[in-house]
Amino acid sequence: MNIFIATDHRGFALKEKIKQWLAEWGYQCQDFGADTLDENDDYPDFISKAAEAVSKDPENSKGIVLGSSGQGEAIVANKYKGVRAAVYYGGSEDIIKLSREHNDANMLALGAAFLDEENAKKVVKLWLETPFSGDERHVRRINKIEAL
Repeated sequence: MNIFIATDHRGFALKEKIKQWLAEWGYQCQDFGADTLDENDDYPDFISKAAEAVSKDPENSKGIVLGSSGQGEAIVANKYKGVRAAVYYGGSEDIIKLSREHNDANMLALGAAFLDEENAKKVVKLWLETPFSGDERHVRRINKIEAL
């Protein structure tokens, strides 16, 4: 599985941690930036590259994108065909499981301003390890989304 990661300045420190965790867990990832901490950068410049990469092989790719809230990052990612980005910035971890089990989310947008490292580590691992249920009703719904 290919994992693509990207952020602007707001998620830069957490992105670097996530890359370390991915390596520890045996995953390889491609980093689309930001490569340096620049408070004047713009998240669409980086998120679009990760989303485009996922869209080229949405069944075998996953992306993790970060920003202050994760909202704008998900909006950018969801512009790309085949990308299903879910947002998490705290609260029940059930939303992480449901995003995978029911929606087969292949991108996770994290709100770095609302997550501490421990919580982020836990939800990234949970998201990566939770499979899509494959239930007929969920497949049908995803197919309807793709047809839009």
